[in-house]
Amino acid sequence: LTLAVVLPERNLTYPWAWPRVGPAVRLAAAAVNARPDLLPGFTLRWVFGSSEDAHGVCSEMAAPLAAVDLRLAHHPAAFLGPGCVYTAAPVARFTSHWRLPLVTAGAEAHGFDDKREQFGLTTRAGPSHRKLGELGVQLHRRFNWTRRALLVYWDEKVDDRPYFFAAEGLYVQLPTLRNFTVMDVVFRDGDNFSFIIQEIKQKGR
Repeated sequence: LTLAVVLPERNLTYPWAWPRVGPAVRLAAAAVNARPDLLPGFTLRWVFGSSEDAHGVCSEMAAPLAAVDLRLAHHPAAFLGPGCVYTAAPVARFTSHWRLPLVTAGAEAHGFDDKREQFGLTTRAGPSHRKLGELGVQLHRRFNWTRRALLVYWDEKVDDRPYFFAAEGLYVQLPTLRNFTVMDVVFRDGDNFSFIIQEIKQKGR
């Protein structure tokens, strides 16, 4: 019985990088195999494919190619990872087509909440930005903030865009409050912060 692992191979800036997760996978496989009653007649093994590109960052091209290679070569029963949003999405679409479960500690973006089709077999073991949005809704209700919210976040449009997807959870959930306006201000390195402050003054009222 084979578990296919698709994670960043070396880049430790990702919490789900293989050097962090690999020891747990090895321990888990050893623990399962030490209990013949858990999977009678089977031995659990794992195979690894990297989701990194040549620069060491999550790649929406490398991850699905690794997943397809592992599928064709090893016929796994399930996938572990990827964690990054842009790598998890195409791999999850493939695993859904193959009718195989995918478990990830990442994939926090709001879009992964759609379990009707392409992400129906994706299980997230970590937090989701939808929950952040729901927390925002509860805070607004608790403090009677009933008219307007302004989201200010940094976004370089590179790698996994964590702040963009975190803001997305709030952006999607806050409008569930009645007659509520949500606006956003995006800034990047080198931006004119005086202009951003003026934007906050104008849009936040």
